[in-house]
Amino acid sequence: MRLSTKATAAAAAIAATLSLAAIGTASTASAAPSAAKAAPVTCTAANTKVTVQQVDRPINHLLLKAKNTGTKTCFAYGAPFLRFDQAQSATPWVEDSKPQAVVTLEPGQTAYAGIGTSSPEGSEGYQAHSLGVHFSNRNMDGSVGNPASAKLPAGGVYVDSSAYVTYWQTSAADALQW
Repeated sequence: MRLSTKATAAAAAIAATLSLAAIGTASTASAAPSAAKAAPVTCTAANTKVTVQQVDRPINHLLLKAKNTGTKTCFAYGAPFLRFDQAQSATPWVEDSKPQAVVTLEPGQTAYAGIGTSSPEGSEGYQAHSLGVHFSNRNMDGSVGNPASAKLPAGGVYVDSSAYVTYWQTSAADALQW
């Protein structure tokens, strides 16, 4: 009889140990998703700071920067939709500038786009004083969120019908090669 009492006690101890191990695993598993990295979001004016910089070379170019100021990784899809002043349509994209992958910005990182403002072949030029920047959606067939306003250099920028913008790039050099 003592043997069966010892066996029963041993079995109860093993069962209790397994139950505690299962509870520990369950609480660890449920804590894992909350500790996991947050899913990336689309870059928008709400989670990025947009700035424009005049560059010396190439001539008639600006460098557009979008810095991720959010707490989550964001995707800069396609190219920005640009609107100088009250233009009727967005500035065309340079299709050849499309990168191999979507530009992914960790918090604090910056995406770049080159803007060609004018050329000898352009016509209907004017002095632009404001720039609206709309971020592209994943399908690149529309924009997401509200537009960001980028301050143009003092006195404005001469823009004509030949103006264009590149796709988002991971470096300023890549953005300005077009």
